[in-house]
Formats: sequence, structure tokens, C-alpha cells
Amino acid sequence: MAFDGAEKRRYPRIKANFIVSYRVLEESGDIDSSQTKNFSLGGMLFTTNRFFEKGTSLALRIRLPFESNPVEIAAKVVDSREIVKNLIYDTRIEFFPDKEKQNGAMKQTVDYYLKKKGKL
Repeated sequence: MAFDGAEKRRYPRIKANFIVSYRVLEESGDIDSSQTKNFSLGGMLFTTNRFFEKGTSLALRIRLPFESNPVEIAAKVVDSREIVKNLIYDTRIEFFPDKEKQNGAMKQTVDYYLKKKGKL
């Protein structure tokens, strides 16, 4: 089903696969790893091995191509949908505002991919 409505996203998304580690912000253990499906300065879509309630706060470590160390950032879950029963979920998140990171490696990465696709 194609989307025919107006684009509501504040930031353009890129289709890119980056390694991401995540855990519930309030919990100290249970770190899982996955990869992104798409990515922007405002949020991303990635696969998870569990369902997350809307509003759940996550701590993330994202490996980006122009940064030697993973970018650490917090986010809240916007949506989590089961893709494979009890195994794989598509989870959409919105980053908590962090202008320093959005103007650094994350912005450089998004700009590179947009330029590569001729959209910048």
C-alpha cells in the first residue's frame, strides 16, 4: 500500500544498515544488537527481538561510517510491530533532542547518503 499523504517527517530519511546496540534506558543489563533499516537526524527504524511499548526510552549505540566510536544517544519508541511471530519486530524510534550529535557524525552520515542519491 503506497503512502499518498503529505510527508510529516522533519528530517529526510536514508535507507542504510548500521549496527545498533540498544537497551531500555532505565535497565542496566540486557543489551541487544541489531541493524537499522532507515535513519535520519530525528529517528530511525530498526529491527528488535522484542516488542516495545510506545514511549519506552531506549539507550542506543550506533556505529556510523564517519565516526571511529559508536554514537551514544537516547530515544523513545514511537511504534513497534511484530514482523515474525515472537521473534522480529520493526521498531520506530524518535531521538531525544541532542543538537551536538545531530550536527556531528549523524549529520555527516545523512548528508553523505543524500548526496550519493542526488537528493542534496
